[in-house]
Amino acid sequence: MSLQKGANVPVASSRVRVELGWRGGPGAPDVDVSALLLTATGRVRSDDDFVFYNQPVHRSGAVRHEGRREDGTGSAFETITVALSGVEEEIGTVVVAASTDGTFGQVSGLYVRVLDAESGAETARFDATDATSETALVLGELYRRAGAWKFRAVGQGYAAGLAGLATDFGITVDDPGPAPAPVPPPVAVPAAAPVPVPQAPPVRLSKITLTKAAPTVSLTKQGATSGAMRVNLTWSAPKPPRGWMRKGKDAVRLEDVDLDLSCLWELQSGAMGIVHPINNQFGSFDQPPYVQLDHDDRTGGSEDGENLTINLDHTSEIKRLLVFVVIYDGASSFAGLHGVATLYPPVGPPIEVSLDECTVPSPVAAIALIENVGGELIVRREAKYLVLAPGIFKQQAVDIEYGWGMSWSSASKD
Repeated sequence: MSLQKGANVPVASSRVRVELGWRGGPGAPDVDVSALLLTATGRVRSDDDFVFYNQPVHRSGAVRHEGRREDGTGSAFETITVALSGVEEEIGTVVVAASTDGTFGQVSGLYVRVLDAESGAETARFDATDATSETALVLGELYRRAGAWKFRAVGQGYAAGLAGLATDFGITVDDPGPAPAPVPPPVAVPAAAPVPVPQAPPVRLSKITLTKAAPTVSLTKQGATSGAMRVNLTWSAPKPPRGWMRKGKDAVRLEDVDLDLSCLWELQSGAMGIVHPINNQFGSFDQPPYVQLDHDDRTGGSEDGENLTINLDHTSEIKRLLVFVVIYDGASSFAGLHGVATLYPPVGPPIEVSLDECTVPSPVAAIALIENVGGELIVRREAKYLVLAPGIFKQQAVDIEYGWGMSWSSASKD
């Protein structure tokens, strides 16, 4: 159902997918979706009620940022899933917002729609056609009325970007702004002065997208020198209404595509190997190779995708790590499979690498190379698609490309 601004419609589904879409292309600004969980006051209870790229899962588990996908025609979309039956009673509204690094007057085809998460049936759609200089928009909201849920088309704009929108709803944003005026010291301090209460750290809105023009970032310089760094891979949105990504005889069902997140590793000692699900080589976090794969998602249906965790407490022992992904089954090439890999350091913004530029028949994609260069840990975007030579295994092709020099034999999953 297409809605005009201000209109609303009942939502019968217990779990919905809220999809924000737009037309991308050269020169088009980047767009991000976010959600805010509000009480009857119209504000969040705390910064935990803000779900976005740096905080993708609400503490209740009911609201999740599912990341970005592209459909191969130049259109892009980001998705928020909401388990309405799991939203805490104190929350009366889930606001769905968008922000951009340009203005929404430069974004074409912007829309938001609400889908049943299981069947993909569309409940509501709102096309935002009158945006101009806004850098953030509240596109719609899911809200409770008499024990039931509804969706309202909003279309309210903000000129101060995501930071201004978030602040308006009570989020504390890490944005220093102009330096405050000097405050003179007090004449006297009362003997019973209250003890300052520690405050929660503000929300960080920044993220890093590695591109051809800016392919590297230093984990060391941004302070990520210890703790756990998660590397997440997602590639499949929940099933679309017909379950197909492309039409015709070459159609690929996204839910049938099995990608394997993998890592070639080499330590300063000269030891080397691979972490991947084949032969259950899941690695280890607390001992060499200090890289561990959490599980094997064989359909892309897991809401959390696949994850590698790297133990940065052992940075001095690591020489290099090559994070890559292999198509194990369900497709023959990355062309059209728009995966996204995101590194989440323990300190600093997440680092994103998009796998959306494959133009060759490649079943293997190198994502990022993490190298210890004189004690400094550097992440370099690869986004390199490899075509297999006759008789070469997929993992072996990565080894040859990056000079690991390991021996390979045929193997498969259990």
